[in-house]
Amino acid sequence: MKTTDRDLDWLLENLLERTPGTRHALVLSKDGLKLCNTHGLGVDQADQLSAIASGIQSLSHAASIEFGDGTGDLRQSMTEFHGGLLFIVAAGEGAHLAVVAAEESDIGLLGHNMNELVEQLGEHLTAAPRQPEGRPI
Repeated sequence: MKTTDRDLDWLLENLLERTPGTRHALVLSKDGLKLCNTHGLGVDQADQLSAIASGIQSLSHAASIEFGDGTGDLRQSMTEFHGGLLFIVAAGEGAHLAVVAAEESDIGLLGHNMNELVEQLGEHLTAAPRQPEGRPI
């Protein structure tokens, strides 16, 4: 990422403050690495949410290739479960923004606020692919 994790924490907290019903937010890399998150998420919960969001995005990408226009491009993924919602949007090259919200949340407002944040800060939410470490000779 081009900014530090702390630089984005307040932006994620601001997203929660201006979007009623939201509970948690995090930015993750395409491969599921947690980059930053709101304060209400513990370390284990944030890691778990990162892995879940990465898996959902991977499956959505495959569905888009097979049943969409073939590009694999995603607009957003939404999972509705008893007690809540999980929204995931692309947030720059190789990064995603995931938000957990109450099931009675205004999904239009949530989607709008998430996309607005991504548009404003997309370049800062970019996560370069991780490179494998070299092996000692």
